[in-house]
Amino acid sequence: MDPENHVVRLCVRGMGAEARGEGEEARRLFMQAWEDAADDYEACVAAHYVARHQTTPQDTLRWNQECLDRADRVGDERVRGFYASLYANMGRAHRELGETATAHAYFVRAAERVRDVSEGDYGMWNRFAIAEGLRETAASSTTGDTPGCRQQAESVSESPTDVLPGLLARLCARNDLKALGMVLPAYLGDLGTAEDRARLRSALHMVHAARWLPVEDQAALGTAIAVLAEGSKDPIAG
Repeated sequence: MDPENHVVRLCVRGMGAEARGEGEEARRLFMQAWEDAADDYEACVAAHYVARHQTTPQDTLRWNQECLDRADRVGDERVRGFYASLYANMGRAHRELGETATAHAYFVRAAERVRDVSEGDYGMWNRFAIAEGLRETAASSTTGDTPGCRQQAESVSESPTDVLPGLLARLCARNDLKALGMVLPAYLGDLGTAEDRARLRSALHMVHAARWLPVEDQAALGTAIAVLAEGSKDPIAG
């Protein structure tokens, strides 16, 4: 985004107010950005921040929808990297309203656009948020959504997430930083793609082969690896 753009500058000031704990000032600046927006691109940017300061899930959804609609109207490269975050925000808003299947469908769409986000901390943050949304909404997703949603639900159902949360909790309790450092990035960023599952299998294999863990945890690792291997049909995963 252009740092000299008037609306962008207002939003930067609003983020600064957020960081200082000045919620009302942040909201005022973001609303000023919305009111001063001269086109759909500027309105999209402002609506994103206004949505963060709503007091009800319904209003949060309304502003996130406004943001998404404005991005669709822009429709060029300026907003290409926005969509993973926009769809994830829609997913979170619908999840807050208890509309889990709709939320899941939006998280699936977010996962499909995550490659458009620039690499780095922001891209990783988006990946983690989307993966969390997929995990939390997969069980309630319906088979009546889009084919992509059905495919993602099937992928998540084959996930080792029934085993790994307990294992990770035990690693945290023991402050086992080596094992956590190997497994957590791959686990938190798992969007269910073949590439992500291969990365997770590799991390689990390395910890399993090192034999750092107690017998119970080694067994849990083995179970998770087996689940991933079954889902991928990858002969090297066994």
